[in-house]
Amino acid sequence: MEAADKPSSAAYRNLVLATVGFTLTFWAWNLIAPLSGDYKDRLGLSSFEQSLLVAVPVLVGSLGRIPAGALTDRYGAKLMFPLVSALTIVPVLLLIPAKNSYGAMLVVGFLLGLGGTTFAIGVPLVNSWFPPVHRGFAIGVFGMGMGGVALSGFFTPRIAKLGEDMPFYVVAIALAVYALLAAALITDRPGRPVPTSSLAARLGQAGRLRVTWELCALYAIGFGGIVAFGVYLPTYLKTWYELSPTEAGTKAAGFALMTVIFRPVGGWLSDRIHPALVTAAALGFVALWAIVQAFDPQLAPVGTLAFLCMAAGLGTASGSVFALVAQVTPQPQVGSVTGMVGAAGGLGGFVPPLVMGAVYSAKGSYSIGFMLLSDLALAGCVYAYGRMRNIRPGADEIRSAQAAARA
Repeated sequence: MEAADKPSSAAYRNLVLATVGFTLTFWAWNLIAPLSGDYKDRLGLSSFEQSLLVAVPVLVGSLGRIPAGALTDRYGAKLMFPLVSALTIVPVLLLIPAKNSYGAMLVVGFLLGLGGTTFAIGVPLVNSWFPPVHRGFAIGVFGMGMGGVALSGFFTPRIAKLGEDMPFYVVAIALAVYALLAAALITDRPGRPVPTSSLAARLGQAGRLRVTWELCALYAIGFGGIVAFGVYLPTYLKTWYELSPTEAGTKAAGFALMTVIFRPVGGWLSDRIHPALVTAAALGFVALWAIVQAFDPQLAPVGTLAFLCMAAGLGTASGSVFALVAQVTPQPQVGSVTGMVGAAGGLGGFVPPLVMGAVYSAKGSYSIGFMLLSDLALAGCVYAYGRMRNIRPGADEIRSAQAAARA
């Protein structure tokens, strides 16, 4: 391997710092969900009000990735990572006085969405530091920071047993320490292209790239599937297999862990095989096991195997899609495109639970829902293979991005 293809020590330092920051801010982003049952009892919430309370930070965080990515293109991760981490401390601490008011909790939940934007800050940072032959794996490792949601689900309620406000103090202190470290140690790659056009112009430019919307669609299936199962899998397991809340939560945590493990696998494979082929294979694998689950097998062993295989496929696809982002997006626009694609992934997870719930209410079965998942995954498989495997940054797209940077 040539020296130019070897990542520098600075590249690995920035990767570690970005991954830690992504994990911590995602923990903060998910602080409300593990405690939503307590809030429901305290505030006398309906199921819809409880769902809205959990959904607000997720929706805001997903949409907030769009401007966060564009701002990172302009100002760099050295400013954006510590700034967003520090600002996230504010809503984390505001959860303490807001806990007795539903309206106040909604407002604080809106602000807490800020923590969900760091994905769009870390991807352009990691992408700029690593050479193309290592980008897939590096971005996959960074993507493991989404495990912060699982960490929050496991540790937040346990820390709360030491004191109901203790999780917020712990996370706030961790974010403060990280913000100081990030300000001192994160560095933007020297010579990175810096666009000078306005935020609106750069987002419009990214939106005019066809590849942006293609990547959005693929990521909405891959990562959207992860979000959907994270939200709905415990309900499905309790309703259909009559598991206790603890058993359902444990199995759902196993699903989440599998997606985290296989995300860097998707990136690693994409460094060796075209990421579109990895995406196609992963989504085809998901489609196969979704069909198996549609026939309502016994949970042990076939049902459990089906869910773990779907988790592996969705995690792999999530990693490979962002390897594809790094490969086909003009460098000055990686942040903007990352923001839009990341938003699509987060938002893509909220339609399937609604569909699954509606199907079960109407038919008393989840089979149609899993068949719809298989159809969607198969469509993504066919499109990734048929269209995306030959795509490269075209001359028109590069000229367009350069024009936007000069505007």
